[in-house]
Amino acid sequence: MSDKKIGLEPVYDARALGTPRMLVLGLQHMFAMFGATVLVPMLTGLDVATTLLFAGLGTLLFHLLAKGKVPAFLGSSFAFLGGYAAVAPMIDGAPNTALLPYACFGVAVAGLMYVVLASLIRAFGVSRVMRYFPPIVTGPIIIAIGLTLSSSAINNCQANWLIAVVAICIVIGFNMWGRGMTKIIPILLGVFGSYLLAVIIDPAARANVAETVGQAKWFGLPIVWENSVFGLFSGHVDGALLLSACLTIVPLSLATMVEHIGDICAISSTCERNYLVDPGLHRTLLGDGLATTLASLFGAPANTTYGENTGVLALSRVYDPRVIRIAAVFAVIASFCPKFAALISAMPTATIGGVSLVLYGMISAVGVRNVVENQVDFANTRNIIIAALILVLAIGINYSGSIQLGVVSLSGLAVASIVGILLNAILPGKDYTFDQGDQGATSVDFKV
Repeated sequence: MSDKKIGLEPVYDARALGTPRMLVLGLQHMFAMFGATVLVPMLTGLDVATTLLFAGLGTLLFHLLAKGKVPAFLGSSFAFLGGYAAVAPMIDGAPNTALLPYACFGVAVAGLMYVVLASLIRAFGVSRVMRYFPPIVTGPIIIAIGLTLSSSAINNCQANWLIAVVAICIVIGFNMWGRGMTKIIPILLGVFGSYLLAVIIDPAARANVAETVGQAKWFGLPIVWENSVFGLFSGHVDGALLLSACLTIVPLSLATMVEHIGDICAISSTCERNYLVDPGLHRTLLGDGLATTLASLFGAPANTTYGENTGVLALSRVYDPRVIRIAAVFAVIASFCPKFAALISAMPTATIGGVSLVLYGMISAVGVRNVVENQVDFANTRNIIIAALILVLAIGINYSGSIQLGVVSLSGLAVASIVGILLNAILPGKDYTFDQGDQGATSVDFKV
């Protein structure tokens, strides 16, 4: 592919760009997921290196089960944070290593719920499931994914708006006016540029980088055995705690499976490929669920398809899953190098915020495109009601706190998704059908 066409046309086979460019694109995807992925173990007390290892291995497993067709990266899921906090609350800011394995066991069982749903879809067909997810449901859900994530981006930007704005400007500048390779790696350039500026002008950032990286080792084994489920079963197991962990955490999988469908719809719409049909929703669910179970067994957080990387796909227009697999390999390598992981974890908060602001906005824009391209009729009152409640519930609950049902905590996005699905099933006046035959259409192939 000539440099003049790079960034202007969709790329489904990145080999046309050459191996060096593919490696750089893979590095960009790794940087995009890194900030959020390492935050989850920091909040729960799990190990960062283990998290990186199983984010990479989980992504590779997902690609294997999804026939290598879906350009999705699996990073740490925030949806189970409430479950970890309920089962293994930190003690004076320190990880509760005695109870963390019980929480991980609960998450591992939750991952198996994906396998159950995947089996049902495989047995009865994706059309019976997707009739509950027409564009009037998936479009607003995708929009809400980006908007609900935006608050974390703003909070990070507030650490230093100058650094955040520089990151945003670099991303926009290279994506709009870049030439050749620079046009499709704006996120990587934005990270490097704003990171370098922060180190130059901010003594605190410079000191943090020097201290964090200086203390880290060059090589280290990424698995912390005492946090793993295998470590739990090597000693005495409290059956009551084990059951309690499952009852607390497994119900959360109902919400995360709905979010998975929304994410796959977003990726499908971005890449203009129907991944719900080919390779099939049952395969993507199976990959996500087994990756979560695998990670949890070894003491890493649950995995989930990452919106940050969907944003990178939309910006770069390089949709080849090979690039994501390269990013996964980089994550595995990084997990064995604490010094490199420290360099990334010391990245200024504002840099993460500025880059994330663009990526989350791209996700919402994909949702808008999903609604527009499927010609959703907003003259139909039922459509207005469904879209309105999805958006208001997702954003409103996100900013006011989660909904607590006993020990189960539901995010705004989970509540909005469930309400949207139920309203679409109950309200009369449906104006769509699901078509499995059109492989080249956008996200969900509904004909209005």
